[in-house]
Amino acid sequence: MNGMPEQDRPVLPADRHQLLREHLMSEINRETATTARPVRRIGWVALPALAGALSLAVVLNTGDGTNPVPPPAAVGPASPGTPGTPNASAASGTPVKPSAPVQLLDRIAQVAAAKPAQEVKDNQFVHVKSLVKFPDNTPHGPIPGKLHEREVWLSVDGSRKGLLLDRTLVSGTDPESLRRDGANPDGTLPLDTNTSPNLHSPTYRYLAALPTDPDEMFRLLNSEPRTKSWTEQRPFGTIGDLLREQIAPPAVAAALYRAAAKIPGVEVIEDSVDASGRHGVAVGLTSSAGVRVEWIFDRKTFEYLGERQLVVSAGAFGKPGDVVAETAVLSRTIVDKPGQQGRG
Repeated sequence: MNGMPEQDRPVLPADRHQLLREHLMSEINRETATTARPVRRIGWVALPALAGALSLAVVLNTGDGTNPVPPPAAVGPASPGTPGTPNASAASGTPVKPSAPVQLLDRIAQVAAAKPAQEVKDNQFVHVKSLVKFPDNTPHGPIPGKLHEREVWLSVDGSRKGLLLDRTLVSGTDPESLRRDGANPDGTLPLDTNTSPNLHSPTYRYLAALPTDPDEMFRLLNSEPRTKSWTEQRPFGTIGDLLREQIAPPAVAAALYRAAAKIPGVEVIEDSVDASGRHGVAVGLTSSAGVRVEWIFDRKTFEYLGERQLVVSAGAFGKPGDVVAETAVLSRTIVDKPGQQGRG
């Protein structure tokens, strides 16, 4: 599916595995080529569905997931710019001096740690609403996708079924494909329970039990089996898996950001743009395939805005300046049931 041997893959509940398997933003820096074969892809709890799509032909090399997501707690970032503007797809940004990532990530961690801890019950759900744009795979290779909203509801302790709302799951598809993938005509997709969470498929409760000391967190992120796909940059991907569509307690989020500062190759990008057109400062990591994953933060508040993958050197993914994928977090809250809207 993505060029990673089965024994190297994290164990996921069935539908979570299906949702994660084709997510391009989960494949930063994995460096091996996959064998293209037809699949119907639904994506990371986040990629659009593709009838008869082919799996990505090139995988990058840093872990089972990349691009972290926002600091924990209900987030209602500043008003988005106009989606799909030239700025959102063309700004390349400029890396700055090596010491800057430590300073920036420490400041981001301070902001995360200062947030008030939420009272979260096991029978509640993490609700994340995002604006996303991912490439669509075709028999001739990936092509630009469409900017659209998606929402996900995940059980706090993993014991209850969640829900994904992404209308691209049913856009242009036939009834038979809908029945096969389990998506409803309204674009909703029921998600399995997650009773065995792990570093690549976390629940809120799983995150809450992680170390709050950055050194311990870094050791944990590096403690996974050293398979042939392992690189020193893999924890960058793991942090993305832990925070992409989740909420973490403040102290845990802070530890994750400080651990990220210890990863070789992490750099600061002075100007980056999320999927809604908001500019910010970014933390990035570039793969051997010439694609840089960037986590974008508001320059004043250091709140997480979104993420993008940007081509920085010509190759299989395009020319320098091409945006492979991008997201913008619109809200991140705790709610009482799937389908319920939060106030964040």
